[in-house]
Amino acid sequence: MTTDSAAPEQLDYLSFVEYAVGRTTEQLPSVDPTAMRLVLTLHRLTSALVYDLEATVHRPHGWSWPGFRVLFVLWLAGPMESKRIAQLSGTSRAAVSALVKPLERDGLISRTRDAQDRRAVQVTLTEAGREAMLHAFREHNARERAWAAALTETERRTLIELLDKLMTGAEAAEVRKRF
Repeated sequence: MTTDSAAPEQLDYLSFVEYAVGRTTEQLPSVDPTAMRLVLTLHRLTSALVYDLEATVHRPHGWSWPGFRVLFVLWLAGPMESKRIAQLSGTSRAAVSALVKPLERDGLISRTRDAQDRRAVQVTLTEAGREAMLHAFREHNARERAWAAALTETERRTLIELLDKLMTGAEAAEVRKRF
């Protein structure tokens, strides 16, 4: 799509990418349109995917996407301090602290002081939390399969390799990230 073929009122969330790239390169010809398209597409796809997962799976369980990520880390990696949960879930320590309270209130996690270091608090998934995650993750994975169904198995593996390469390249270029 070129900028001439669509008026802004005809655009939707995903078609806006081509429009934005076209308009931007008209005004700033030195912009790398391929890099811009890549980042806009990744961002918009990720946002749409997260919205879908949150709306169809997590919200019905009473969780937000970040809340699910905290539970997911605890489910798979076991008890740990909030700082480590933040690192593994890609969330800030402050966000984890805010997320832990409602999850504890709902009986999904518990917090205990570390016996060796009384300042440290271990966060643990409760049995109710484990059961909730087992149920929710089946639904979550069904949505993952639905999204992935647009690609062949070979395309999925290629995309994973390319995304891994992009992540590794970002690390090599010392790209700032929060985790």
